[in-house]
Amino acid sequence: MPGTEPPRVLVTRPETGASATSRRLEACGFVPLLLPLSRIEALPVEASGIPADVAAVAVTSANAFRHLSRDIVTALAGHPCFCVGNATAEAARSAGFGRVIAGPGDAGALAATIAQAGISGSLLYLAGRLRRSDLEESLAAAGIAVTALDAYDTLPLRHPVSTVTALLGERPVDAALVYSSVAAAELADLTSDPALAERFERTRFFCMSRRIAGVLGNAGRHATSWAAEPTEEALLALLCRAMKD
Repeated sequence: MPGTEPPRVLVTRPETGASATSRRLEACGFVPLLLPLSRIEALPVEASGIPADVAAVAVTSANAFRHLSRDIVTALAGHPCFCVGNATAEAARSAGFGRVIAGPGDAGALAATIAQAGISGSLLYLAGRLRRSDLEESLAAAGIAVTALDAYDTLPLRHPVSTVTALLGERPVDAALVYSSVAAAELADLTSDPALAERFERTRFFCMSRRIAGVLGNAGRHATSWAAEPTEEALLALLCRAMKD
């Protein structure tokens, strides 16, 4: 890696994931700076929202399992659970689901996996309130009845400039990891603040997707890139390749 000091990487994802990312960055020789710019809030989920003919469950984020009540998990754990990728699949098993199918990492491919499984009945999608419609649209096109149940919400987490300044110190931020459009919007605001702008003059922004990179707008004018697929493994691989060049 260039320079005499390890690159400093800003981690904007919420806890508990931020701490896990911090450990991975340290193992790769980076200095993590934890500044969650979003928070996950549980939404009330009632058993009455579960279709009587539910045949399977679909999940695109481990956050769904972190915020469901034990009663809801127990009611659903006997059904096949289709997960977008390996990390979400691990969370499903930890929550108590016995039949877990891990997809290849994106919603479109997950929809194809579900369609090939030949579900007889309706599919319950445990989702975040803020989400893209890709999975639901693809499943509807395949003739699969989908009921979306909002299990959590992603909300902005704002910090006083003094708090951010204390965290960053006087050294510039070498890289920033951006996991959601909510965090991207908050980060764009921070980088435009005159008190912080100098620390982000040479920052390289690494985003979970191209859509999220677009939300950064002018904040990412210097160097913005996005992962080949929306997983942390792909995001960190991108970071490591770029920072070693």
